[in-house]
Amino acid sequence: MARDNKRTLIPGAGPLSRVPAPAAFALVLAVFLLGVWLRGTVGALLLGLLALGVAALLATTWPLLTPSARVLRVLVLGVLVLITVSVL
Repeated sequence: MARDNKRTLIPGAGPLSRVPAPAAFALVLAVFLLGVWLRGTVGALLLGLLALGVAALLATTWPLLTPSARVLRVLVLGVLVLITVSVL
């Protein structure tokens, strides 16, 4: 019998379960805005670190995502990488 990898994520079961969602959102938003505002090498570095974090989360959750969710998340990552390159 094949194991079903497409299961829903259980709230509180992941490594980031102790981080409140609003705090995580605020931190990501602050890093993004700071990177865009600073521009240059420092801004690109901040946005690059954010893109690496997004890529790590995408790679971790990939087996659990539906194909449409994968496409959307890869698109978001691509836009973030384009913004990172544009601030240089």
